[in-house]
Amino acid sequence: MVHEFVNEPYSDFSLPENRKKQEEALKKASEQFDKEYPLFINGNDVKSDRTMKSMNPSHKDQVVGTFYKAGKREADMAMKAALDAFEEWRWVEPKERAIVLLKAAQIMRKRKAEVNAWLIHEVGKNWLEAEAGTSEAIDFLEFYGREMIRYSEIKGVYPFPMEYPELHYIPLGVGVVIPPWNFPVAILTGMTSAAIVTGNTVLLKPASDAPTIGYQLVEIFKEAGLPDGVLNYIPGSGSEIGDYLVQHPRNRFISFTGSKEVGLRINELAAKPSPGQIWIKRVIAEMGGKDTIIVDETADLEDAAKNVVGSAFGYQGQKCSACSRLILLDEIYDDFIDMVVEKSKKLTIGAAENPDHYMGPVVNQASEEKILSYIDIGQKEGKLILGGEKAEGNGYYIKPTIFRDIQPGARMDQEEIFGPVLSILKAKTFEEALDIANSTEFGLTGSVYSRDRYRIPVAKKKFHVGNLYINRKCTGAMVGAHPFGGFNMSGTDSKAGGEDYLALFMQAKLVSEKLI
Repeated sequence: MVHEFVNEPYSDFSLPENRKKQEEALKKASEQFDKEYPLFINGNDVKSDRTMKSMNPSHKDQVVGTFYKAGKREADMAMKAALDAFEEWRWVEPKERAIVLLKAAQIMRKRKAEVNAWLIHEVGKNWLEAEAGTSEAIDFLEFYGREMIRYSEIKGVYPFPMEYPELHYIPLGVGVVIPPWNFPVAILTGMTSAAIVTGNTVLLKPASDAPTIGYQLVEIFKEAGLPDGVLNYIPGSGSEIGDYLVQHPRNRFISFTGSKEVGLRINELAAKPSPGQIWIKRVIAEMGGKDTIIVDETADLEDAAKNVVGSAFGYQGQKCSACSRLILLDEIYDDFIDMVVEKSKKLTIGAAENPDHYMGPVVNQASEEKILSYIDIGQKEGKLILGGEKAEGNGYYIKPTIFRDIQPGARMDQEEIFGPVLSILKAKTFEEALDIANSTEFGLTGSVYSRDRYRIPVAKKKFHVGNLYINRKCTGAMVGAHPFGGFNMSGTDSKAGGEDYLALFMQAKLVSEKLI
């Protein structure tokens, strides 16, 4: 028996011993820069004939690691290993699989500063964002381990005269896990561990911008005693091996987090049976958002302004849950904008390894170029009142940027930017604010700041998002408390970190024996 789930506490970096430990971990990680990392297939290190490099976005000429790159040959090797391993792993008792996750959580907890360091170096998270990401990964391991035990104990059927009915949750098979770069330890760990603990085997294709962090999870699971072939690590090109694996006839499911465009392509490819395929592939997808905070005149404006800034510019706005639209009621429009601008001006920008910097870089050059192109669009569609340009440094730094007077239906109101850009719109009534909030093709997160007890129930019913928060920021979902996933083009509403999630990786089998 294990104790009840409790979220992992964050390290307090104001304490000298914690600060020193993180500084030492950053230094140790930097001493390993440009190390070569193999593929990991069937418990063995494998080298291919091609490599790719992971770069530090805070110092764009700095190589974090060099990775052997999987092609179709290595993908086939990994598929065979996973298929072979599935024939044994599927029969391992659920509680035994859960123990592997709980051991992995303990190992990651001990290595937290090290994992944080790679998040800081490889994807430009500040210290607190890195700490939150690693803590969330630990939460997923702890939570899904307990959830698997719970699922194994579910009866699921009613008694029936002269029969003994049983309902069993069984694994699907071999799956492909394709995590994002923006939460490269938290979401990667959650997707991978959910697939593994339910009895499936995995081909893990990490994000090209975060393969070093993915390799940390491989090491952790190996230390935790995960059998060979259950987890196979194959970084590579999405267009080359991503499509190939999605279409593979022996692939049973795809767990994906990333852009709408890639998610829709995966869904389309997976829906078409390949020769020899005998099942309908399952797609579990989370695809982004255009997330909104509404603030009315009854709200605690100081608290709302602080959390709008945190939601919009935390991790440089590179969260699928980030606030990219702020809708204000007419009577507070100008005053609240001033509050948000003043707080945003105080944000520090620079290399992520410096704990005094709130904002680090965006992840790569392509992202930087996309964000700057949207800033150009914003200057045509609204009024630029803060930022709008690159910040100093040899990295992909963009100043926090705010546009006001954006009109409903404009591109800045509708399209996902994935960067530190906030668009502000005005509404005459609370009902109009909700209409504007619901006007995009997405439906991931949203937040309403109000103390009006008549408006709050209306928002709860009519604000059409998968995760709605009242009088708190729209980012920072906690495992167990805030099952995460969205509506519409935000994905399949998978509800990661909730009690429904593991069922997506299993199928129910009914067995009923007649009592003679």
